[in-house]
Amino acid sequence: MGHNHRNLQGGGARAAVFGVSDGLVSNVALILGMAGAHSSASAVRLAGVAGLIAGSFSMAAGEYVSMRAQSELMERELDVERQAIRHDPEDERRELAGIYRSRGLDADMADELSVKMMSDPELALETHAREELGINPEETGNPLQAAASSFVMFAIGAFIPLLPWLIISGADATLWSVGLGAVAAFIVGAALAYFTGRSWLWSASRQLLISGIAAAVTYSVGHLIGAG
Repeated sequence: MGHNHRNLQGGGARAAVFGVSDGLVSNVALILGMAGAHSSASAVRLAGVAGLIAGSFSMAAGEYVSMRAQSELMERELDVERQAIRHDPEDERRELAGIYRSRGLDADMADELSVKMMSDPELALETHAREELGINPEETGNPLQAAASSFVMFAIGAFIPLLPWLIISGADATLWSVGLGAVAAFIVGAALAYFTGRSWLWSASRQLLISGIAAAVTYSVGHLIGAG
């Protein structure tokens, strides 16, 4: 039977999952912290909108910088390997043969395989990148994709607990924020299980617990400090 692997190398899927999770947790905590301080509805809305906008840009910038740095590091290592293959192919062939021997191939087979791999410069680079560096030269990451995905998904997650405050206010809005946040946290956790292959119930419950703790702590702090 065949099987498929999900391509997560570009960073978009990872950024999307963590983006919506971070947006939900951070903004539900922020909004409930403000609500716990008995702030006015306009103050809660302002805090929620500010948290959504600031968080979205912060997440996007962070993802872009980290993915760009990772991509540039991979490209640098690939360039070093490319130059080594061009200027000292025999030494690189021996190095590749040594890797194959360390993985259980006998010396003759390792030498034969390394010669075949080194016969094509592009194949040689790809082989060295995979065997020596542990990377795929075709998949060094996509910083723009990761940044855009993180921005959009954080905004979606942050908007969910903010929505009730755009329609109603007071205790009703607080309860709706809690309810929507809990449902969204459960769904996000279950979605995360799709990527990790873990139990969806465990993943969803864990996400709900984390979100609940964050919300409870900030609400309590807000209540103790007060809007004054």
